[in-house]
Amino acid sequence: MTNKVFICGAGPGDPELITVKAMKLLKSCDVVFYDRLVSREIIDQIPSKSETIFVGRSVGDAATHQDYTNKLMVAHAKKGKRVLRLKGGDPFIFGRGAEEAEYLFKHNVKFEIVPGITSAIGSAAYAGIPLTHRRFSSSVAIVTGHEDPSKNEPGVNWSKLAFAVDTLVILMGIEHLSRIVGILINSGMKKSTEVAIIENGTTRKQREITGNLGNIVLKALSAKIEAPAIIIFGKVVSLHKKLAWLNRS
Repeated sequence: MTNKVFICGAGPGDPELITVKAMKLLKSCDVVFYDRLVSREIIDQIPSKSETIFVGRSVGDAATHQDYTNKLMVAHAKKGKRVLRLKGGDPFIFGRGAEEAEYLFKHNVKFEIVPGITSAIGSAAYAGIPLTHRRFSSSVAIVTGHEDPSKNEPGVNWSKLAFAVDTLVILMGIEHLSRIVGILINSGMKKSTEVAIIENGTTRKQREITGNLGNIVLKALSAKIEAPAIIIFGKVVSLHKKLAWLNRS
């Protein structure tokens, strides 16, 4: 009898940010598929009786092809196994959770979506940067910096985004930082716009750099910032100096 697949967010990195529901599933499922952004501390909580399958992917490096992952999840579910698909962040925020759910639906496999804290929110909070603020920001956009090249629809309209929201958060964009900054400047965003980059957010390796649109590329190069990292544009970045609590704890 076909069992269920739980597509579950593991949070942004700090193992204590995983939800109670996700942890219960971690302890009870027969098979756990996990990706490279799930922290080792969480993986170590999986019972020895459970089968673990690494299906990590990174931009430009498909360690395991998505189609293979989908088929394997279906195969295990149809054997009557309780399957946990554990993803870093939130499965419905650039986590391909919807694609996997569509595949399960197509193959008549029951599924459940368990939200997690996305890195856009978690990393910002750990850096003391509120994405909204009564004085500074009434709107937020979370945007991918790495789009699917096979997508038929038009790509991100950076020109519109430059003025559409008060706070702009970019995930998976560090490799394209120079290009994105150039487009935003050419679209009319002021070079004085405040920018923050948070690397390895919510983990022991978290680093933050701040600057403005005019100098952030050089600052990122100088600091040798690498993925995973998020980029935040907007006035809320100015609160970082006052609200950055992590290294004061």
